[in-house]
Amino acid sequence: MIQCETCEYFHRGADGKPRLMCDPFATIKEPECLAKWQLVRLQSIADSHEATLAMYRRFAPLQEKLFRHVEREIEDAEDADRWKYDADDPDDEDDRDDPFRV
Repeated sequence: MIQCETCEYFHRGADGKPRLMCDPFATIKEPECLAKWQLVRLQSIADSHEATLAMYRRFAPLQEKLFRHVEREIEDAEDADRWKYDADDPDDEDDRDDPFRV
């Protein structure tokens, strides 16, 4: 079995992680190369997912503030429109019985 370090398609990145420049459809030399290539790609997918989660963690406080602000705006709009929907208001009944009501 050929070692990756001796292959011309292997490069080690500045961070020390292996970079396989081989094409799984054209330049794979041995079956083990494909398994290693899949592991490296799987690790890059996991790293991308971790980066996405880190970004979501940074956005979480801002998102919570935005949700609270939107909830306040909705409640204020509902309070402002409450007079349209409150037909059973007891104050209205007193006004109806008032003989001096215009």
